[in-house]
Amino acid sequence: MNEREKDRHANPGGMRILGRDRADNSVSLRLECDEDVWHLYNVLEVLDLVTASTTRREEKATDKIRAERTEKKRMTLGVRIEKIEFSDSDMRLKALGIIETGPQDLGQHHTLIFEPGDTLRISKERWKSTQLGRLERAVDDTAKPRVVFVSLDQDDAVVAVMRQYGLKEIASIRSGRSGKQYEEKQGPDGYHGEIISKVKATLEGDSPLIILGPGFEKEYLAETIRQKEPGISKPHVYHTGQSGMQGINELMKKGLGADILRDSRTGLEMEAVEKLMEEIGKDGLATYGPSEVLGAAAAGAVETLLVLDTKIREEDLDKMIKEVEGQRGKVLVISSKHDAGAQLDALGGLAAILRYKSY
Repeated sequence: MNEREKDRHANPGGMRILGRDRADNSVSLRLECDEDVWHLYNVLEVLDLVTASTTRREEKATDKIRAERTEKKRMTLGVRIEKIEFSDSDMRLKALGIIETGPQDLGQHHTLIFEPGDTLRISKERWKSTQLGRLERAVDDTAKPRVVFVSLDQDDAVVAVMRQYGLKEIASIRSGRSGKQYEEKQGPDGYHGEIISKVKATLEGDSPLIILGPGFEKEYLAETIRQKEPGISKPHVYHTGQSGMQGINELMKKGLGADILRDSRTGLEMEAVEKLMEEIGKDGLATYGPSEVLGAAAAGAVETLLVLDTKIREEDLDKMIKEVEGQRGKVLVISSKHDAGAQLDALGGLAAILRYKSY
């Protein structure tokens, strides 16, 4: 296991804010887990100055026309960001830009790569309230247990986890019962054994386990866990019409397991968007679209402002957000990585649940 992998497993807690320097308008952070990389992606902007430890080849001058390339050397560089890329498959963030501070190569391009375990300093011309709020939430939210799902039928199972930014599929498992592979490779408990192995590798501390799906397979799996895995907390079992990721989304839309999901960020976001869609469906206390929401905010009618995270990155909505908060309204930044985010995106990425109609 390399050093990054050690950090990834050794630090299950949330992001650490190491300090804030008002002289250069900077915040220093340590990324402690996968979710912190997602939070960082939503905080970083083009033209930010990011300072971090990185590696770069040191060019050695010789008598030759072209300099010799040497081994990579670790150094601290300050990079003015031009492009930001995030990969949720391996939870890595790449920040490409021009080197402004450091021991060499000033004015040249360099790519900083961030993963759990990394420390960095971000300097901005101006911090938005939503960005500072996200950092504070990253510190608080990661302490909450992550919900683990098993959504299955007699043929297939999906193990997924509810992260702060949405659902993530961990494993897809086939029972093989309809084919030769099952008869040769697995016994009657092989399907459940593989599922349980993935569940145990995913659970953290007191993480709740939800088992769901159509038919009776979910009850059989739950009973196997109760009898053979005393180290796993008692699973919560729910019936859904579908299995797989579709089954998990069905469960959340129907409000099943709401008492378990209530403390999760994703559960809160999905519940808010569901309420928004209900109000829109009955022409009730809801509105969407930039001009409509802006008008409602100006009238003090916004109870909850819902903003898609991509909208926050693309536009400066600080004035509207402060106006809503100043009138004791709530502001929810909705992740684009789950179904509720897709629903809000279809509405333009900006909507509001109202106290009263402002027209």
